[in-house]
Amino acid sequence: MTRLFVVTGQEQGGDLAAEEIARALAATESGFVLGVATGSSPESTWRALAARKPPVDLSAVRAFALDEYWDLPADHPESYKEVIHRQITRPLGLNPQLVRVPGDDGKDLRAAQRYEQAIRAAGGIDLQVLGIGRNGHIGFNEPGSSLDSRCRVTQLSEETRKANSRFFATVEDVPAYCITQGIGTITEARRLLLLAYGPEKAQALAAALEGPVTSAVPASALQLHPDLTVVADESAASQLRRTGSYGAAGTS
Repeated sequence: MTRLFVVTGQEQGGDLAAEEIARALAATESGFVLGVATGSSPESTWRALAARKPPVDLSAVRAFALDEYWDLPADHPESYKEVIHRQITRPLGLNPQLVRVPGDDGKDLRAAQRYEQAIRAAGGIDLQVLGIGRNGHIGFNEPGSSLDSRCRVTQLSEETRKANSRFFATVEDVPAYCITQGIGTITEARRLLLLAYGPEKAQALAAALEGPVTSAVPASALQLHPDLTVVADESAASQLRRTGSYGAAGTS
């Protein structure tokens, strides 16, 4: 079942998404595992979660990031390890020892396999936060990615590199390769929380929720998940034909 919430703006969306995370945490008896995401869409969620009163105790939460640049040093300010530390780990009071990023134990040929094993050893992800790219990617799974793909090293599309160039001096400075959870890895999480804001996400969101399930739109695989919550602002939801709840494979 997919639940869709259309909000007036990103701050309202952040409040709603933070509430979803807090509820999921409260409903888990022990050992909560959170899948964290970087980028513009989740920022308001992390701010809202950090500002909740009374505060949410996240000190025992294990966290796994979706992806990381392959060809950036770990201490580069735009590496996702550093971004997550600034935007998530420190503000939310997470234990840095419990926060993992793909490739953080060595960028060698077995890094992706070790990351998969670490997620399994933690008991799997209870709730995975996601954004969606303009071309429908989730994580760094670009169009054409297998819908049952696993964590791997892969190449970024030029469209994604251009979109991410806002964080770098030039598009040439954006890394060409990444290590990412696969679509099959992502969809094994028990709950998914997809965030989409802005008119530039409207076409991708409509294709993901109401189009065919296809590797041409990686996020369309989320239609098959039994517990997906989507938070979108009015502009991102502007091309959707339906609102409210969707059944399996996008049928109401």
